Amino acid sequence: MERYFEKISFEQFKKEIKDDKKLYEEYILPRRSTEFSAGYDFFAIEDIELKPGEIKKIPTGYRAKFMGDEVLLLVIRSSLGFKYNVRLTNQVGVIDADYYNNEETHGHMYVALKNEGDKIVHIEKGKAYCQGIFMKYLTCGEKVENKRVGWTGNPNRKEEN
Repeated sequence: MERYFEKISFEQFKKEIKDDKKLYEEYILPRRSTEFSAGYDFFAIEDIELKPGEIKKIPTGYRAKFMGDEVLLLVIRSSLGFKYNVRLTNQVGVIDADYYNNEETHGHMYVALKNEGDKIVHIEKGKAYCQGIFMKYLTCGEKVENKRVGWTGNPNRKEEN
């Protein structure tokens, strides 16, 4: 199986972001900026403004399909962290392979950004703000029966066996 990013469905886009077909068609999928870039840049669907101390939950409009022994790590773009002190509120997002197409979120990834600086930060539509890095991981080999229903951080999450 190949790994790839894709847009969420237009129906989900309308429900979670905006009923705007033109906006849906024009936003771009993550991509690497150079041949040796580890991360795939995520681009702002719309302008983002973060006041000092403010946290915003940002819909990416993306979902990712990849192999079961891989994880997608989401991290802030170095320039935003270093220059403006913007960070992901969870520091590093961990997207598991079974997050794709689950019944609660359909794999739509969000990030929450916090402005830890003392100036308003503007991220223009189409500009990169975070990046995703695919990585292999190891396990201890134990058998796990649970199936993902939704976002595991959801306190109302159901477990299935």
